[in-house]
Amino acid sequence: MEAGRAGASLEADAWRQVAFLEAPVCDGCGAAFEFDGGMFAESRCAACLAKPYAFERARAACVYDDASRGLVLRFKHGDHQPLAPVFARWIHRSAAELIEAADAIAPIPLHPLRLLARRFNQAAEIARPLAVMAGRDYLADALVRARRTDSQGGKSGRGRRENVRGAFSVTSTGARRVRGRRILLIDDVLTTGATGEACAKALLEAGARAVDLAVVARVRTARQLPM
Repeated sequence: MEAGRAGASLEADAWRQVAFLEAPVCDGCGAAFEFDGGMFAESRCAACLAKPYAFERARAACVYDDASRGLVLRFKHGDHQPLAPVFARWIHRSAAELIEAADAIAPIPLHPLRLLARRFNQAAEIARPLAVMAGRDYLADALVRARRTDSQGGKSGRGRRENVRGAFSVTSTGARRVRGRRILLIDDVLTTGATGEACAKALLEAGARAVDLAVVARVRTARQLPM
């Protein structure tokens, strides 16, 4: 597995237990289907068929569980930067189809005050090497978080959507770079998809042709959380 030669001090036991997501997965949210062998007439889960996200497709490298949580949190809050290229490689593998179709790659942004406190944007640290690896245009500041939001932790699906409603915007310079293009958004974790949804809407309103989402990890039952 790519994780083993990252140059980061990943303990073998830590990454060996990570539940990497393999096909078949839902094309809309990246959730794993329980069965393969042609049992699904649709490429999307029932939730995505009933209520599609604003982003067109999503992929996750692994399940967000006890095995992956420590790695993600060490990167996100522990300033463990060597994990960034590891996660970029994971996404490069899991979202290969989305990367191939993308014109540009953009990170989910942090509000400036949160960026100041954390000192780095974890999504940007993954998206930057991924863009280099994939040979895609990297849009560092096209999408901005214009309004500071509360933490999404502990909120219901409805609460998460309300928390990020209107929180993101595309700069005037960014609008010229996204117009007519297919944008691949990058984040660390997909829970309900509310943040990715809000970002996708802002990009589409600015003229993006389509938006996809790729993350390091996704919770196993993201769309089954309370609405």
